[in-house]
Amino acid sequence: MATLFQEYTDFEIIDKVVGGETKLFEVLIRRNNAALYKIGRSYRYNHHDTEDLMQEAYIAAFYSLPKFEKRSSFKTWLSRVMINLCYQKKQRSSFKNETPLENNEIGKVVPMFQQPSTMETPVNKELGRVLENAISKIPEDYRIVFTLRELNGLSISETTEALQISESNVKVRLNRAKKMLRTEIEKMYAPEDIFEFNLIYCDRMVQTVMNKILN
Repeated sequence: MATLFQEYTDFEIIDKVVGGETKLFEVLIRRNNAALYKIGRSYRYNHHDTEDLMQEAYIAAFYSLPKFEKRSSFKTWLSRVMINLCYQKKQRSSFKNETPLENNEIGKVVPMFQQPSTMETPVNKELGRVLENAISKIPEDYRIVFTLRELNGLSISETTEALQISESNVKVRLNRAKKMLRTEIEKMYAPEDIFEFNLIYCDRMVQTVMNKILN
């Protein structure tokens, strides 16, 4: 089904879902599985906890679609839902926020990763493990900004909206994250190599969420 509607924008799919074509929500799930997975993993949740949080995010988003005002992209809005769920889970586990950042490292922000091309590249699983390990060592405030900007491709303004912090702080955190990773990462790597969400998991996520929505 998803391939039949690839030419439709997220907003067009949302209109159809809200209009009663519930099964088309699958398209939105498939488009955002990788992005949500990276967010969950950036909060250091394991694979299974991340999948649970993704399910919660999709179900919450589905029931909130009629209220979605399209002031931002669906990806940004959904990322915010996922971030809130991750944060709430941390709070329930007595998680303490990190100290506020100083706005003294604001500069020109240049993407560390190039956006993936339309051509598929072989997934280097060993590379993925190395990068995932390196990113997991970065403090959470920096990790989530890096994930949203460099791995999920959100703009500065979209990242600002998703995290509800200033653009200055986004730039500060991103630059600091890059400095922390610089010693770990020596080459330019494709985002899809990090925190890979395998197709088998993507299909399972679609089936699980759609079963809960349709039943």
